[in-house]
Parts: sequence; C-alpha cells; structure tokens
Amino acid sequence: MSDERKDFQAEPQVDEIRRLDFHLGGVGSVIPILVFIVWAIVTSLTEVVTTNGLSTGAVIGLVVGMVLCKQDGHTYAKAVFEGFTRTIGAVAIVAWFFAGMFSNVLQEGGLVEGLIWIASTVGAQGAIFTGLTFILAAAFASAVGTGYGTAVAFGTLMYPAGIAVGAHPLILAGSILSGAAFGDKLAPISDTTIVSAATQDTDVPGVVKFRFKYVIGAGLVTLVLYFLFGGALETAGATGFDPAAVIAEHSDPSGLVLLIPFAVVLVVAFKGYHLLVSLTWGIVVGILINLLFGLAPMSSMLHLDFAEGTVSGALVDGIAGYVEYAILILLIVALGHMIRLSGAMNDAVEWSKRKIRRAVWKAEVAIWGLVSALNVVITINTAAEVAAAPFVNDIGKTYGLHPYRRALLLDGPTSSLGYVLPWSGGLLLLVTTINGLTADYDFVQEVVPTQLTPYVWFGFLLLALLLVVSITGWNRKFEGPEGPEGTPVDKPYKGLLAEGTDKQ
Repeated sequence: MSDERKDFQAEPQVDEIRRLDFHLGGVGSVIPILVFIVWAIVTSLTEVVTTNGLSTGAVIGLVVGMVLCKQDGHTYAKAVFEGFTRTIGAVAIVAWFFAGMFSNVLQEGGLVEGLIWIASTVGAQGAIFTGLTFILAAAFASAVGTGYGTAVAFGTLMYPAGIAVGAHPLILAGSILSGAAFGDKLAPISDTTIVSAATQDTDVPGVVKFRFKYVIGAGLVTLVLYFLFGGALETAGATGFDPAAVIAEHSDPSGLVLLIPFAVVLVVAFKGYHLLVSLTWGIVVGILINLLFGLAPMSSMLHLDFAEGTVSGALVDGIAGYVEYAILILLIVALGHMIRLSGAMNDAVEWSKRKIRRAVWKAEVAIWGLVSALNVVITINTAAEVAAAPFVNDIGKTYGLHPYRRALLLDGPTSSLGYVLPWSGGLLLLVTTINGLTADYDFVQEVVPTQLTPYVWFGFLLLALLLVVSITGWNRKFEGPEGPEGTPVDKPYKGLLAEGTDKQ
C-alpha cells in the first residue's frame, strides 16, 4: 500500500488484504464496477430497474472481478468481505434507517396532509411549491448533515404534497435532490464536508466558510429555475388525477403540529449534535405528539402481534423500506474497495502529474476530472470522496493549493454527481422512496432513475461552476509560509510549489 493511502485509512490489521492484482492492471480493477454501471443503465432505460435487480448487477460485477483477479479465490473473497465492513457503508445505512423511521412517524400522523392544507391555503401551488421545496430541503440537509436522509424525509413528506397541489412530479423530485446536494455540500456535520476537511488536513468551519459563495451562487440560480419551471402545466391532466379533488381528500391541518419534531431535529442538529442524536429526538418527540394529540395510536407506531407472531408499525416500516437498498450500498462499497486495493489510484496520480507539468489550472482541472470520474464509478459519494482524497492531497500540495481550495474541489463533484447520475446513491434512494408511496397515494406514480436526472439542476450547475473556477483561477488560494493553518494567500508561496511551477 502506498504512503498516500496509509494517510487516509485506518491502520490495517495484520491479516488485512493490502493489495489485489488484476489482469489488465488498474483497468481490470475498474471493470467490475463498470459492469454494474452498464447493468444499471440498461435496466433504467428499459424501465425494469428494481433495487434487488441492481444488487444482482453488483454481484455479477464482483464475480467478474473474481475472474480478473490474479490472486486465489480465498484472497479475493476476503477482500470483498473487508469491503462490506468499511465504515462508510455502515454509517450511511444506519443514518437512512433513522431517517426512515423519523419520516414514517411524521407521515403516520398526517404531516403530508397538513402540508397540502398549507399549500392550498396560501396558494403555494405548482412551481411555487417546487421552489419552496428546494429551499426547505436545502435548509434541512444543511442542518442534519445528510443529503440521503433528506431524500428520504422529503420524498416521503413533500413529494406527494407537491403533486397534490400541481407541481411537476419529475421537477419536484429534482428539487428535492438539488436541496439534498446543497446541504451535503454546505452542512458542517455532513460526512462529505468532514471527509473533505479531514483528508486535506484542515478545519471544517474554514472549509464551510470558503465554499459558501460557490454553493449560494449555484443555489440561487437553481431556485429561480424551479420557481419558473416547477409547475405541472399540461402534465397535471395527463397524470390521471384532479388536483382539486386530491386536495379536498388529503387536506387536513391537524397534522401540522408535527412540524414541532421537524423543528426539533433542526435545532438539535444546528447545536452540533450528531445526526443520529438529532433524528432520535425527532422520533421520540414525534411519537409523543402523535399520542398526545390523538393523531395516531401507539399501535401504528409499533405493534407486536403475538397471535400472528409479527412486528409492524411506522418504526418497522421505516427500517424495512431500506433494507434492500442497504444491501445494494454494501455491494457498491465492496466494488469500490477493489479499485482502492489495485493501486489504480496511485497510477492515476502519477499519470496526471506528467500531464499537468507547470500549470496550476491544469492541476485543478485534473482534480475536478478525477473526482468526477470516481463519482461515476463509485456511486456512494462519501466512498468516492475517500478514494479521491489522496490524489487531491498529493496534487494540491505539489502546487501549493490551500487546503480550503483542495477541499472545495474534492467535495464539489462529490456533492453534485452523488445526486445526478441514474445509478447514484441519492437518486436511487429517492426513487425507492417515491415508488414506495404508490401504495399510500393513488395519485403518485412510479418513476425510473433516468427520468429524474435531467431535473437535478443544482448538481449540474455546481459541477459546471467548479470547472469554470478551476480553469479561470477565480478566488484561487494558496498556502502561506506558515502552512495550512494560516490565512490563505492569493499568490503561491515558492517554498511549497514544485520547481518551475507556474503561478497561473
């Protein structure tokens, strides 16, 4: 294992697999996850995609990797199991389970019906509702620190409410994902924010302050687009339901009291507590309010049926709804682990250095390009970020880029593509959430991943903005003589730059 990878991974155990060699070299290590991506694209385009179907594609990819691996099957299998146990996947899964329980408790008490009542009362319909959804999703994701959890919560609560008041279903879904990406990029407690700061040897508050202008700039343009184009227009009649009838059937202000646990989660998160802590408070307060106000009985929250030998309720459903997706995530993380073990990342670093030569702008474009590429093949954004971090650190330090700038270029494509691609984790999670609502709301129709991609406008805008920023050098900052802990400077400190490196 290279020194770069040792810097950003836990100290390996004595019996941990340190290296896998593949036929075709580094390319061979990427083939397994490419098999999964091709499988995901084909099933999405043919509209036969399911979560278990995607997991099957990931398993096929792992089998292909076994064939390509030069080591014996025992060694390869052990590496796969190590991939399953990586902390990144476990953290994401537990966060989704808690977010699922929280959103189900609120849904059970009628918060969706309350939101529909507000929208219909104040006239926040169509495009206005879509724009407001982006604002609320961005605020929520910035508070709780999880874009994926935001996709679950807002997919459960805001999506059906928005359709009922005339929002365009696909654009509304895109606004949810855009808000999730916004918060994932900006939230101080977001896993991607923390990883981007920690791997670049710098502080989280400084990273968040430095990237604020970029996130807000892309966010404002996104907001205008959703306010302009977020209405269903003629599509409302084509979806087979009458918005007025839906509002009449599903409008009920009594569930609005469940905005209290929603606010509790925001307050606790803003005070700096961990996501699981804030969501736990939200779940507990939500259950108590449901019981005190008679919105839902305890049996709808958690019910033990001793006669049938079953356990049911909102809490159980909140977990069960994402078990299949959790399996898919573990498989994808394992596929990404094969790339790390192959040394393909180090090869990419050396190749990039040869191509960059003397230009700082080329170094930033190379960082942007490789981080983007890794997010294409490693569809869980945090996993892709961890894989790219050594490259960003190596190239960035060579050219004297300040850690804040390096963290910006590391986290930007990650927060964008993690919610845009049809096989990306955030988008697939929202699709799973939406399709699960069809049993509860007859006006909600199933969607396929490829339908949502064109409408995640924040992701595309932020990705393009960072490419322009890399090429032009706008607001580029370098390390000063005192190192990364000091104030960023506009001109490169010669002692940190590779010999002969250009300033621009």
